[in-house]
Amino acid sequence: MLANIILGVLDAGADIVGVFRYDQTCTNKLKLMFNDFFKPAPEVTLIKERKLKEIRLKSANSTAFKNLMISLNVDLIIIGTWKEQIKPEIYNVPQIATVNVHPSLLPKYRGPNPYMQTILHGEEFSGVTIHLVNDRYDAGAILKQQNIPIYNTDTSKELRERTTRAARDLVCEFITDLNEKILTPVMQDDKYATYYPNITGEEMMLDFALQTSEEISRTIRALHPFLPTYITYKKVFFCVDPYNFQILDETVDYLPDSIISKDPETKSLTIVCKDLKPVKFSNLKLYKRNDTKKYIQKNVEITK
Repeated sequence: MLANIILGVLDAGADIVGVFRYDQTCTNKLKLMFNDFFKPAPEVTLIKERKLKEIRLKSANSTAFKNLMISLNVDLIIIGTWKEQIKPEIYNVPQIATVNVHPSLLPKYRGPNPYMQTILHGEEFSGVTIHLVNDRYDAGAILKQQNIPIYNTDTSKELRERTTRAARDLVCEFITDLNEKILTPVMQDDKYATYYPNITGEEMMLDFALQTSEEISRTIRALHPFLPTYITYKKVFFCVDPYNFQILDETVDYLPDSIISKDPETKSLTIVCKDLKPVKFSNLKLYKRNDTKKYIQKNVEITK
């Protein structure tokens, strides 16, 4: 998101007086230097290529940051992913506004990971919202918004990539409109608001007795690339490949959680879900073991 916000600002022809990465606030200085040198994130490479000034402070709510913004006579602060709740004495500093770029169609899906949550809940659309920052997370008046379709093969990875690319264009349009149009903030209607916190580890374990085939699919796709998902079998765990599973069309006369076929060569298992639809999983990998093919061949039993 940060790299695309930077590019959107530059596309609009605006001057960037500083970039403040959240990593600066929470990562050990030596570790950050190591990561930036040996495995730089896209925004780090972009900052270096464009010779942008990096702000190296421990909090966006610090007096040092406030004084820096005042000294730079900042017109606009644009926030992407940021875990601190920004205080009024900070977000009121800019001449124009402090805005947040949030990857959902607010007021729906406030919170830390809309990519995951929109897929988990079976939405057909997500989006990008630019809104004013106030004293509540993701609750400020909306300035710009754009729909993003969610396809039934999307994982959070693909949705995030499409969303952040759209954010670049929306940021550019927003800054251009500040110079050319009158923007009217639209207050969010809290009665339509939804908020979802970060998920717990329980969602990583697929439950074929309790989840339909569609719910299994959404869970796998939503958690990738943030968390792996697992199939529990006896005392082992199979890690699911999010790009190598398929819901089979027919319903079957087996109990949910039944394994109805296996193929050691392709490391595949076909398992029945709550709605009696089978899901075929290929390219499975045993957790912390490298004998998946052998284990499936010798230990996995087909339900009779």
